[in-house]
Formats: sequence, C-alpha cells, structure tokens
Amino acid sequence: QVELVESGGGLVQPGGSLRLSCTSSGSIFSINGMGWYRQAPGKKREWVAAITRGGNTNYADSGKGRFTISRDNALNTVYLQMNSLKPEDTAVYYCNADDLMGMDYWGKGTLVTVSS
Repeated sequence: QVELVESGGGLVQPGGSLRLSCTSSGSIFSINGMGWYRQAPGKKREWVAAITRGGNTNYADSGKGRFTISRDNALNTVYLQMNSLKPEDTAVYYCNADDLMGMDYWGKGTLVTVSS
C-alpha cells in the first residue's frame, strides 16, 4: 500500500547535472528520515545521502560537495541534486524512507548513466 517512486534518471555527460525526485504515496503514517542509495554494476548498494525530518543532511564522501539532498515534507518528496557528475556515479539510484511506525520503504530505482 506504500510506494516510493523515483524519477529524473537518464544519460548525462561527465560534468553534467541531474536532479532526482522521489515521491511517496499510499498509507504512510508519517515519514521520518529519507535518503538515497545507489548500486553500480557488480557492486553492492551504498549509501549516498540522508536527510532527517527536521532537515539535517549528511553525505557520503562519494558525493560530498557535489550532491545536495532536500525534501518537501508536505509532499513526502525527497530530491537529490547531482552536479559535476562523473562516470563512477553511474548506478541505479534508490530512494529510501522510514516512518514513525518503524516501517522502512524502498523505491524501485532510477538509472543514472554518466558517459560521453
């Protein structure tokens, strides 16, 4: 009944930018933290960025200084602005959220390909 849907992925040249969005729908009591993860081919899923309900943010070293996470609590939406993209950023990006009832939710992912 709860669904997270990512959008905004695609093909971009090195040095370019993309803005990912993730919107939740369904029977969510109250979204708490939200974040982004990614999984590159042949590698395990890694954490990228997180944002608390109050707006505090944190970033993995991989995206620090290049990525910005933000959220709109009224819309249950989280964003990831990615600048200065590198080929090593190529991955499926997944949205994650947890609610105040202790449930954890994942999106199906959106593919980001950074290539010339």
